[in-house]
Amino acid sequence: MQPCPCGLPATYPECCGRYHSGAAAPTAEALMRSRFSAFAVGDTAYLRESWDPATRPRRVDVDPATRWTRLEVLDLTGGGLLEPTGTVRFRAHHDRGVVAEDSRFRRVCGRWVYVGPVGPGGPLRTAGRGPNHRATS
Repeated sequence: MQPCPCGLPATYPECCGRYHSGAAAPTAEALMRSRFSAFAVGDTAYLRESWDPATRPRRVDVDPATRWTRLEVLDLTGGGLLEPTGTVRFRAHHDRGVVAEDSRFRRVCGRWVYVGPVGPGGPLRTAGRGPNHRATS
């Protein structure tokens, strides 16, 4: 079996696959990794479900022609087991470029959700389409 797309050494079913199947991600970083893996495997239902209801778009699209190749988690603030909010700064690599963002996360009903990018400007740097911004309002 291949390692999980998120970059951790566990297999997909042992790692992000369990979150895609309904288990709650324990930290903001785990949710970020699972969202990257959802883009890699084309799981749009999980991407929408793991988005904060207050900022969630009506539809989330994944370009099946894009191959997500690597995730770099660069920095974390908060987002731990007992914290209500957190941020994850990352770079998501794909065959067409790199997407970088400082993402906000919060707990809703005990589950981590993606809120959006830190600040009003959107992604920090984008080349191609991003793992948290491929949405249609």
